[in-house]
Amino acid sequence: MSTETETGAGTAETEPEQSSSALDINPESVLAVARKDLQDSIRSWLFWFLSAFFFILLVTLTGAIAYFDGDAILAEGATTDVLISQVFGVGSFIIPAIAIVLGWKAIVGERESGSIKILLALPHSRADVILGKLIGRSSVLSLSLIIGFVLAAIPVAVLLGTFDVTDYLGLLLISVLYGIAYTSVTIAVSSLLRSTTFAAAAAFGVFALFYVFWGAVVGVVGMLISYDYLPESDTLLEAAMFYQSLNPNAAYANALSFVTSAPNLDDESVAMLELFFDGSLPFYLQDWFAFIVLLCWIVVPIALAIYRFNRVDL
Repeated sequence: MSTETETGAGTAETEPEQSSSALDINPESVLAVARKDLQDSIRSWLFWFLSAFFFILLVTLTGAIAYFDGDAILAEGATTDVLISQVFGVGSFIIPAIAIVLGWKAIVGERESGSIKILLALPHSRADVILGKLIGRSSVLSLSLIIGFVLAAIPVAVLLGTFDVTDYLGLLLISVLYGIAYTSVTIAVSSLLRSTTFAAAAAFGVFALFYVFWGAVVGVVGMLISYDYLPESDTLLEAAMFYQSLNPNAAYANALSFVTSAPNLDDESVAMLELFFDGSLPFYLQDWFAFIVLLCWIVVPIALAIYRFNRVDL
């Protein structure tokens, strides 16, 4: 047990939190932390900036589609599909970056300043704080996405000419889920570190992991096979494809393909994969599996964060 129990009544109040179970969760306490986080964000410029940013992004992408490819895609009746592809291309980079900006100081900032002890002196367990921060920061990102999408709906419909509401709502839903996954990972990282400097470096590392190193592993395996350093094995190729399917960025694309009419792969690529797998794609290459992947990226990091945060000295 830490020496905090000997320093006085104020710090002694936090003692039970340090030894409490990771399952000591009070929903009202979680919501209180989340509400405070959300209210602070709404009062700041960041929330409204994000809402305006998503609005401008959607309208700008739609305007570019209408201006450069309008006649061709209108003839094919696939304007919303093209918008989804464009939003995925930009959003798969922008949404994680925003989630990291929102989440990287969520815990470590309060820990470094000492305000985390004041928070825990209130009737909040450490698990309550972690979950409250996740809900609060996720709400900021989700609400800004919703506001941006709703405000942009009419300009987007006018610019596109044809507009599929179901696809548009599917794009919004999956983008929100994708953003929450990155927020969970970032808050988990924030809870593991004591310094905001290290937390910033780790947050950048998370971004680099999914955008550079994750795919690079698959590329390296393919190169080693092509140069005969590794045997050309169906099992090895299947393992590489399964590994790639666990990347949240890949899951974002597959989930969009599941809920919208914009396919992730063209018919030729699907036919080649089905041929490789004797006519039936394995579960990890089917679009529905992407939801499992995104949910795991939300639940597993935050569960590990609660377990670890419950056992550290603040």
